[in-house]
Amino acid sequence: MRPHGFSPRGASMTASHRPTQSSTMTAVCFTEPGGPNVLQCETLPIPQPGRGEVLVRVLAAGVNRPDLMQRAGLYPPPPGANPRLGLEIAGEIVACGAQQDGTLMPDIGSMVCALANGGGYADYCLVPAGQCLPIPKGFDAVQAAALPETFFTVWSNLFMPTPPAVGQRVLIHGGSSGIGVTAIQLVRAFGAVPYVTVGSAEKCALCEKLGAVAINYREEDFAARLRELTDGVGVNLILDMIGGAYFDRNIKSLAQDGRLVIIALQGGAKAEQADLARIMTRRLIVTGSTLRGRDTAAKARIAQELHTQVWPLLASGTISPRIDTVLPFSKAAEAHQMMEDGKHLGRIILVPDAKA
Repeated sequence: MRPHGFSPRGASMTASHRPTQSSTMTAVCFTEPGGPNVLQCETLPIPQPGRGEVLVRVLAAGVNRPDLMQRAGLYPPPPGANPRLGLEIAGEIVACGAQQDGTLMPDIGSMVCALANGGGYADYCLVPAGQCLPIPKGFDAVQAAALPETFFTVWSNLFMPTPPAVGQRVLIHGGSSGIGVTAIQLVRAFGAVPYVTVGSAEKCALCEKLGAVAINYREEDFAARLRELTDGVGVNLILDMIGGAYFDRNIKSLAQDGRLVIIALQGGAKAEQADLARIMTRRLIVTGSTLRGRDTAAKARIAQELHTQVWPLLASGTISPRIDTVLPFSKAAEAHQMMEDGKHLGRIILVPDAKA
């Protein structure tokens, strides 16, 4: 299926542009790693798209935990990536570079959301064309900017190459996060049963409203509680962003032939105590991935599956993002502090100051 507003193969190989009124843009930058207060707005030249790239006039940009880690100096961008912050955007295509073989190029004026390779906290952002998706029907730019990073992450780790079977149990750590809310809804939409861990009664209520079985990890051991909830069987799949601190309990929570997928290391990269024998005897699979380091072709494949499998669910209202706060680029430091405090319920979105 070809996304609406995307040009077919064989379209013009020359760059095309919608004129902008300025040669410069505002972008959120930092020169040295540190706390949220290192973020500041600067004036930079508007970039020009290369082969296979599009230039998006940014109307909204999502804030994600990898942004905080990069700002703190803990998550350097991969070679060739834009070193500035911002991994997901929504806006208008204003320029297209020359077409690469097999790449579907969005039309000038197309409204898209996109997984960016950095640089999303700016008035304009370059994105590989294959990482763009049309804004779902009925969505505005703020809602659309909340989609790419979380949906690409959840889909690629839980649903590729095959989704969980109907009735299978899926444990999602950080259930009230952007990743968590997305995972709960997708797991339910495809007939599996979501379980989550969260850190407050309010967050439990949110996840339960979305249809998950919620466990407050501050009040009870999630592994012990899962044994009770599943009559000792365990869950079939775990999406984990904690890492070392949860590793042994994750292993104890998996059913036979279960799979643990590690996507972040908020609780450390070392697992000091781990029952390796249980991995062997129960035929468990432990794997992990990062999204930003994948090549453009891999990200384009994820985008294509999302467009056919998930975008209709968004358009119909079956699933939707939850927005907590919208702030202008000039308050990016406040947005990062909010995410670090962890009290938000839903996504934090930045918009150009003129749109705030």
